[in-house]
Amino acid sequence: MENSQKWTNDSKGRHFGFSYEILRQGVSTFPNYRLVILCLGLLNAVLLITAVVIGVKCAKVKEVSYSAAPNLIDELNYLRGNCSDATEAADKAKRALESALKNHAQLKAQIKQQEAMNNNYQRKIEALWTEKTNLQSNKSALEETCGRCLPGWSLLNSSCYLFSYKQSSTAKKNWPDSRADCISRGSDLVVIDDQEEQRLVSVSIEKMRGGQDRSENGFWIGLRDTETEGTWVWINNIIEVEQRYWMEGEPKNSLHQAEDCGVTFYSSTGPWQTRYGDSCSQKQKYWICEMISS
Repeated sequence: MENSQKWTNDSKGRHFGFSYEILRQGVSTFPNYRLVILCLGLLNAVLLITAVVIGVKCAKVKEVSYSAAPNLIDELNYLRGNCSDATEAADKAKRALESALKNHAQLKAQIKQQEAMNNNYQRKIEALWTEKTNLQSNKSALEETCGRCLPGWSLLNSSCYLFSYKQSSTAKKNWPDSRADCISRGSDLVVIDDQEEQRLVSVSIEKMRGGQDRSENGFWIGLRDTETEGTWVWINNIIEVEQRYWMEGEPKNSLHQAEDCGVTFYSSTGPWQTRYGDSCSQKQKYWICEMISS
């Protein structure tokens, strides 16, 4: 028994001595273990401090969050209300814009309709004016039954007119012979005193001739400048001063061409620019006689 215990103690002693030897050798193998342990301790301290700081911060943030939550909720509700108001205002503005665009389209359509109506009225006015002129030119046919003008003559106001084309569409004369024919009928070549008379003459020629060739549908009138070149005088001694009845470039004031007698014809421009001068004795044309109605 004693031997056994002694052996055991010897074994423990040898085992302890072996372990100590190993530890001593390990310590001698790692001479910086104290520095490592120190660093690990410092690292643990830093981690502990960091954890404490983070915990404190989180607690403060949580406290602030809890305290600010009602304000944030109120602000959120306020923003939601404003957003709702803005959405409603945007919808109203959109509806107003759509209504304005619709009204604009309606006004545009009404303007176009009004323009079409105005154009239609203008055409009607022109048609009525033409009809009036035609009625005036045809009035002589009704007046002749009362004996105011001779058969074949046209009546306008207080004058009767004879267009030689109605008597003979082929007979033409020079200016002196045309005037002699009018005088033989108790009249004279026409003297155009005003715009209404000018229109009647132009419309009457248009109905008879139709064409626009001035050399073919020209009619002698009682106008000439035989006394003084460039001074056109009617046969009733009235000087003609209205320029708009003459064609462009007319009257020509030239002693060599001797275009001293007035001619009127139908022009597509209307009752204006329908006169020109031509040779009194050399040219053959129709003529217009005028006399006072009875």
